[in-house]
Amino acid sequence: MSSAIRQIPLDTATHHHAHDYHQIVIGLRGQAEFEIEGLGGSISALSGCIVPANHMHYYAGTGDNHQLILDLPGQAPALTGFHHELAKLFEAPRFFTLDEPLKRYLDFLLLELSASPNHASAQNDRLAATLLGCLHARLAEADASTYQRLDLPRLDRFIAHHLSSRLSVGDLAREACLSEAHFRHCFRAQTGLSPWQYVRRKRLEATRRLLVESPLPLSEIADLTGYATQSALSHAFRAAFGHAPSQYRKLHQLGTLSVTDT
Repeated sequence: MSSAIRQIPLDTATHHHAHDYHQIVIGLRGQAEFEIEGLGGSISALSGCIVPANHMHYYAGTGDNHQLILDLPGQAPALTGFHHELAKLFEAPRFFTLDEPLKRYLDFLLLELSASPNHASAQNDRLAATLLGCLHARLAEADASTYQRLDLPRLDRFIAHHLSSRLSVGDLAREACLSEAHFRHCFRAQTGLSPWQYVRRKRLEATRRLLVESPLPLSEIADLTGYATQSALSHAFRAAFGHAPSQYRKLHQLGTLSVTDT
């Protein structure tokens, strides 16, 4: 399958879904809000986000907005063969800002699209691969900054205190008194996980504990663990543990489920 590139405004009402292809969203005008399985952030002109495949995400535009969206199937030429390293971009959700050279390339890409409204899929893949390659190089360089050890117990307390809120990597970086790029690098080096993966694990651990130790309905557990809706929590829980939350609770109460960390 080939890449698809489109330009659309986002509805100002909040919507959510997950899809089996990766996605890059870049703001062209106005602003939009995204939450990708608990990682929240804003997109304005010339900033964007990475949405990995099969990740539930909530989104809404603000006022007059316009977004460039790249839909990237896992087997697209822009992510396979010579470009296979670019698939690493989609290991976890992420927000980013375009630097000056990437802004210039974005101008070129938009001119190419407007010059050929019915552009061939092969050209889409070439345009997408160049954008992804440049973005991958910049994010990898930002992650390669000097490592310093983080105070994980302090971060754990911060996460636990704010678990019911929308947490961004920027929030965690500020708590650690580091730039976001430096924090990402240090966090992965120390834990082997991205900050998003770590917070997601904490949310799911709290969910599992509440299912076993409390009679709270799933809607309240979703509120307490930072999921926007009960369906978002169910989607994440099933993906992590192979059971719906209600099934997990029932099986555990019957003593027939062996619990192991993931």
